[in-house]
Amino acid sequence: MTATMETGTRPLPPLGPNRRLKLPKQAERTLANGLTVIAVRRPAVPLVELRLWMPAGRTHLARGATLAQTILSGTATLTATQIAAELQKVGGGLSAGIDPDRLMLSGASLVTGLDRMLEILADVLAGATYPGDWVETERDRLVDRIQVAQSQPAHLARTALLKRVYGKHPYAVQTPEPDQVRAVRPPALRRLHADRVHPAGAVLVLVGDVQPERALDAAEQALSGWNGAGGDGGAEELPPAPPLEPGPLLLVDRPGSVQSSLRIALPAVPRTHPDHAALQLANLVFGGYFSSRWVENIREDKGYTYGPHSLVEHSVAGSVLIAAAEVATEVTAPALLETGYELGRLASLPPKPEELEQARQYALGTLQLGMSTQAGLASLTSAYAGNGLRLDFLAEHAARLAKATVDDVAEVAACYLAPAKAVTVVLGDAERIADSLATLGPVRTESA
Repeated sequence: MTATMETGTRPLPPLGPNRRLKLPKQAERTLANGLTVIAVRRPAVPLVELRLWMPAGRTHLARGATLAQTILSGTATLTATQIAAELQKVGGGLSAGIDPDRLMLSGASLVTGLDRMLEILADVLAGATYPGDWVETERDRLVDRIQVAQSQPAHLARTALLKRVYGKHPYAVQTPEPDQVRAVRPPALRRLHADRVHPAGAVLVLVGDVQPERALDAAEQALSGWNGAGGDGGAEELPPAPPLEPGPLLLVDRPGSVQSSLRIALPAVPRTHPDHAALQLANLVFGGYFSSRWVENIREDKGYTYGPHSLVEHSVAGSVLIAAAEVATEVTAPALLETGYELGRLASLPPKPEELEQARQYALGTLQLGMSTQAGLASLTSAYAGNGLRLDFLAEHAARLAKATVDDVAEVAACYLAPAKAVTVVLGDAERIADSLATLGPVRTESA
């Protein structure tokens, strides 16, 4: 396509040709202990990125968060300081995190340090000791982070949205209360480690300037002895996420707030669903990137907000489309009205061919960008593997994006993006915005 396209009155540069998606060389092996290892060659720089995904399931929230904070606090052979020093010697580091789906250990090292990084990882997995002094220090740091987050509007809005969307599902509450964290003791962490830190169902991803088979051999040598210490044998499987239940707008009162946080949830589908590619394109047309209709409307045209955005969030138990914006208090209702207008317009009228083509090129380009660095490729490979997919799926998805038509996008927009299917949460000063929001529909108010 060589002609200059236009969106509204702003000319856009011509779109270039789509680049063919080229998958890197990779290999996979399942060890005798049940650990799956995936190695991918990406020779950009002499580094190796590591991602270890272990299913989290129905892990106790406070204990799980504290375990992730303290799993690197020492083993029988190395203190936390020694772990950090040994990793630094090979130009590397390790960190840990947890969400409702996974306990994740992430890191990187020089290629020459891969064996040592894997040795240290194996030591942590098999023998983390959770010493009392380190647990106390790291637990206090975690409490501080939670308390800071609980003072932030974005966190409060997301917390309210998760509760509204997921109800009694484990996804509904994803941040423990400070008092729950303070109550966690080292013996509880050791028991949780024995119960949940297991190779069965876990996936280790290694991406970097290595031959895949060589990386698999190194992982097998270091981790074949990791079998866990007993316990329940793994995480309890999560139930499917409940369907969205539209209803009154939920207004979460935050007195004195100078802005309102808008959060809207809409139905979505997993990556393997036939509608996924077209829904991704529909979301981009709506609000998924800077040239989208929603951004054009409430940012560029009306100046209600700086950075509205929408995306499909994929989790093991289900997927949901989330739209988010922070707006000045006095324009809360107008911004929400325009949001509903843009959703309704896309759900009832097909996008223009040039709109679709621009969104398609953006989607295909971000696929390429996601694979362009070792860290990005490692995270992408791990996220896919945790959901039972492999990098080969990227080629299939790219083909679906390339083939999706205006009619395909219009069909999924009507099915998933209709305003009547939305769950809406607004965090803001109820005294100033409740009446204007009530002109748009029923409102239920609760305290932050």
